[in-house]
Amino acid sequence: MSLQVDVMTAMKAAMKAKDQTALAALRAVKSELLLAQTASGSKEEISKDEEIKILSKMVKQRKDSAAIFLEQNRNDLADPEIAQAEIISQFLPAQLSEEEISEEVMKTIAATGAEGMKDMGKVMGMVSKALAGKADGKTISSIVKAKLS
Repeated sequence: MSLQVDVMTAMKAAMKAKDQTALAALRAVKSELLLAQTASGSKEEISKDEEIKILSKMVKQRKDSAAIFLEQNRNDLADPEIAQAEIISQFLPAQLSEEEISEEVMKTIAATGAEGMKDMGKVMGMVSKALAGKADGKTISSIVKAKLS
């Protein structure tokens, strides 16, 4: 519930500052959290892991949209998407550096005895679970590919 309280507090601040971009992002977060909470049909709180998963998905969607807009030279559409991704990212745990991700990948490879690309799925599953919300899936994937090839 603390995330919802934090989002509401940030929404109030955005309203007072008349920051429409932040307000749109925070309203989207609130909406997604409410949808996830009521999806099961009860008023149970959603877990911290699910909150992180929802926020990560929202950030990824906005970054992907911004990338598409930038490819099409539509900076007017990309800029708000990037700004919203940054606002939503504030509620996520701190992201790990590539070196830290690489260390975790190496530990996992050593623990599983993975050899070559045939074991990529196994390594990706374990690393993704261990670093949920702390690292981007594309970054993890590229590091795992580099280490296993």
